[in-house]
Amino acid sequence: MNLKNKNILITGATGGIGNSLVDKFHNLGSNILATGTNEEKLNILTKKYSNLNVEKFKLDEHDKISDFVDKVEKKLGSIDVLVNNAGIAMDNLSIRLSEENWKKVLDINLTSTFLMCKYTIKKMLKNKYGKIINITSIVGHTGNLGQANYAASKAGIIAFSKSLAIEYAKKRININCVSPGFIKTEMTDKISDEFKKILLSKIPSGDLGTGEDVSNSVIFLASELADYINGETIHVNGGMYMS
Repeated sequence: MNLKNKNILITGATGGIGNSLVDKFHNLGSNILATGTNEEKLNILTKKYSNLNVEKFKLDEHDKISDFVDKVEKKLGSIDVLVNNAGIAMDNLSIRLSEENWKKVLDINLTSTFLMCKYTIKKMLKNKYGKIINITSIVGHTGNLGQANYAASKAGIIAFSKSLAIEYAKKRININCVSPGFIKTEMTDKISDEFKKILLSKIPSGDLGTGEDVSNSVIFLASELADYINGETIHVNGGMYMS
């Protein structure tokens, strides 16, 4: 698995999964540009990894994404791998879910992923090579109580990625997804013990996953070992959902 000196763009790099992604690619000798909205957490990353490029960027500023991708290309020289990991959740039962929160989740999770892919693919076409890995979610396959907006955005990413994979396969650009189940993050740390017991009872492995479980699959898809894998979704959920 050779990712040394490959140029990697990672969105949503400051969360639990994002941290693990940065760590994995860094350990393999990749050149990384990491984005996020939390400046304090980005500064922590730069202290931990001295050669890491970071950019604070809000993905809901859609009109700025094209210029942002241009900036990344100039800084790295090219973009070999894009990992779309950024996303938000604004949960509520559907009849209580405001149209504003419906649109906000789709804008950041789905529309931003579309635009990041669109402008990055334009760069990859010049090299006739690239890997894109979009992080989705188990709820994009199963649905979930109070997450109609989040589930719709993640399911949209899966179908969108399949379409892209067909469009650009002949240009040696592979687009795949990784679909995490319930992973140990700041978000799952807030779950009550009672609900966590119910949740764990539904997972055959009996435990939550880790950021490393997710990043291992991303690294595989980004590498030459996955050159003949396209339009697929790797499920990382301990057996909670089997497609």
